[in-house]
Amino acid sequence: MLRKFQEILEKRKQEGIFRSLKIQPKGVDFYSNDYLGFARNKELQHILLKEIAGRPCLLSGSSGSRLISGNSHAVTAAEHEIAWIHQFSSALLFSSGYNANLALFSTLPDRHDTILVDEQIHRSVHDGCRLSNARKLKWKHNDLEDLENILKRQSGHCYIAIESLYSMEGDFAPIQGIAALAEKYEADLIVDEAHALGVLGYGLVDQYQLQNQVLAVVMTYGKALGAHGAAILCNDIVKSYLINFASPFIYSTSAQDFQWMAIKTGYEFLASNRDLPEKLRGNIKIFRNQGLRSPSSEISPVQAVLAEGNEQLKILQSTLYDHGFLTSAIYSPTVKKGTERLRICIHSFNTEEEILKLTGIIKELI
Repeated sequence: MLRKFQEILEKRKQEGIFRSLKIQPKGVDFYSNDYLGFARNKELQHILLKEIAGRPCLLSGSSGSRLISGNSHAVTAAEHEIAWIHQFSSALLFSSGYNANLALFSTLPDRHDTILVDEQIHRSVHDGCRLSNARKLKWKHNDLEDLENILKRQSGHCYIAIESLYSMEGDFAPIQGIAALAEKYEADLIVDEAHALGVLGYGLVDQYQLQNQVLAVVMTYGKALGAHGAAILCNDIVKSYLINFASPFIYSTSAQDFQWMAIKTGYEFLASNRDLPEKLRGNIKIFRNQGLRSPSSEISPVQAVLAEGNEQLKILQSTLYDHGFLTSAIYSPTVKKGTERLRICIHSFNTEEEILKLTGIIKELI
């Protein structure tokens, strides 16, 4: 088996898609999900440090799952605050967005159900579906007509899975239309807001006041909030059901209380620093004004720049790196052949000079 593994890895190296762990290099950040700069914000860091100094017990491990010894006032207080902010009756915290999606899609649908997933949905949703006994069907990305045609053909109960902001394409879901279809066909809508939180206030569900039209929402805190972990926003029944039947929740040791405190503090910092999302929007506008070909939304912090195959993409990323710019190259087969792209993340802390220099280099090579 080791020989087989080695052959597969060698093939990846030959194709130029071999993955390895690297310490973050020095350079201008155009690749992290730290859209608002919270992860590097000195003021926020000092607030967290002050909390730790006053309560060093926050750093201690929880010592067990939340159903045994891992529950605490810190996590329950954070859940109450998060539910109130997003106008849901309940919230359930997880150590990561990946675990939250595993819990949702492996637990709620049963073998009589069908899960309809947007073809661009995050891998964590696909993995959750694999752990479920439900049937999974893909529908064309953001295509309401295709979604409705599939819904019409289903005889059992359906779940619809979408992201509000897609992390590879950098575009937004037509969430109001999808919510209307879910209501029309009595399907349950689940929305992952990982990349929208903080960028667009509290997300698209909040923006369009769809709380009563969705079954659950996943809020992830490792992006714009600069923390870690995720919450499932839902009603009391769904929360209780997950606590009783969701394996990723039941059998995981709870995170230390510092994680929950950092999330709660992140929300407070967002509420008192409304200028940062505004600065981000200004930087996105500067980038978009440079006229690069992109399938991404003009207000998205994720901007995909398409390349003509893996080889051109390697040259593009390497050249940018040589000029001190850190970007993320997405090769096929991670994306479909012919849709290889440079995934550029715009941040509130990027300068106009940096954006203009970055886009100038790209224009010379594409």
